Amino acid sequence: MSTRIHFENVVQRYRVIRERPDSLREAFTKVFRHNSGVRDFLALTGISFAVQDGEILGLIGRNGSGKSTALKLIAGVFEPTSGKVEIVGKVAPMIELGAGFHPDLTGRENIVINGLILGFSREEIMAKEQAIIDFAGLGEFIDSPVKQYSSGMFMRLAFSIATEIDPEILLIDEILSVGDAEFQEKCEARIRDFRRRGKTIVFVSHSSASVRAICDRVILLDHGKILADGSPNQVIERYENLVHQPA
Repeated sequence: MSTRIHFENVVQRYRVIRERPDSLREAFTKVFRHNSGVRDFLALTGISFAVQDGEILGLIGRNGSGKSTALKLIAGVFEPTSGKVEIVGKVAPMIELGAGFHPDLTGRENIVINGLILGFSREEIMAKEQAIIDFAGLGEFIDSPVKQYSSGMFMRLAFSIATEIDPEILLIDEILSVGDAEFQEKCEARIRDFRRRGKTIVFVSHSSASVRAICDRVILLDHGKILADGSPNQVIERYENLVHQPA
């Protein structure tokens, strides 16, 4: 079994601006102060883990624990501040609802744009276009600008594109909670199909039931550190104990 995702001592640091200057003069003044209102925030503090081909990994933790940062590093949105992130295979990220969609273009046009962003040729995308449209079930809205879409319609189209283009690695961040029950069942069925076909999935959710149902293995993050890595039941039990403690 080959390794699809490898994090080695990964640190991710952000610059956080705590106050906004009211004028250009105040902004220049702050440059020369020791306390300029800018500080560093460590989203990940040197984490290491690997995900194997065909594994379904859950990332859980309280808000601000580093889950979404880890997904964005896998997707290539960020480069790590230090350490190494190695990815083998095409990645389809479902990280932020509507990310990569152009609001003034139609759903059909955004299928092409998203496919190109994900590294597929126009011919490959066009060959899958009708299957994407059928799965999304948007009807005549597929030819409407996506700025008119509801959050559920965004999710339908995003999930349909990401899964129909058949990536080696699928990233899902909480957005399956958006949309109606019928479409959520279609999503879960497709994820089960991905499991049967040996795809690698990294799944972020606050729903313990969803993580138990979908994942083979779970990592618990807290304040940018790995607190636990193991079977879903064991790690979720620790997470549920953690959420009843002060953050």
